[in-house]
Amino acid sequence: MRVIFVHGAFVRDGAWWWQPVASLLEQSGVASTAVALPSCGEGSGAAGGFGLADDAAALRAAIAADPEPAIVVAHSYGGIVTAEGGAGAAHLLYLSSFLPRVGETIAEQSASPDPVPVEPQDDGTVSVLVTDAFDRRFLHDVADPELVRGARERLAPQSGAVFGTPVTAAAWQQVPSTYLVCAEDRSTLPALQREQATRAGAVVELPTGHHPMLSRPDLVAAAVTALRSTGH
Repeated sequence: MRVIFVHGAFVRDGAWWWQPVASLLEQSGVASTAVALPSCGEGSGAAGGFGLADDAAALRAAIAADPEPAIVVAHSYGGIVTAEGGAGAAHLLYLSSFLPRVGETIAEQSASPDPVPVEPQDDGTVSVLVTDAFDRRFLHDVADPELVRGARERLAPQSGAVFGTPVTAAAWQQVPSTYLVCAEDRSTLPALQREQATRAGAVVELPTGHHPMLSRPDLVAAAVTALRSTGH
């Protein structure tokens, strides 16, 4: 069993975000890779020229690249990508994420009384406004200052089109799934996560904020290896 990681919105360099988990999995003999999302400017071309379909195509390509069964681990917006492109996986593992039905959008799924502060750009992208409040919201439980600095450096503008694009598939309806609720998340509120988690086959709660792959990679790796040991 191998692992394919799908990162969230407004960031680049997916391999960096998942490296703490990937290193632990490697010690257990589990190979992993991180999908590059075109809508975040990863790959060729400007982010504004790509959308959800391109991100989903990148995930499908990663699944098809190896006949070995894959666990797709999706964070935040990555759940939207996984709904659209993850049908070929053996298991779907969601972190603070979304399981949209066909026709739903991430804008609808993530509606909140306290939306993430963003700024539209002239090239069709949207950028997160980075302030001290960003750290308190997204990285409050990440103890390593180098990881906090690295996370800030890897913020990226993302194509605005992805947020209003309805999904045309819902892989979680076909593939076994597990949801990791991040119970101390200050962005995707735990109540919203638990609502989304009712669509998954199994639910586990973690005592973490929005980025458990940085704050508690051991817990994320343990969840992956538990699936591997049961053959899912």
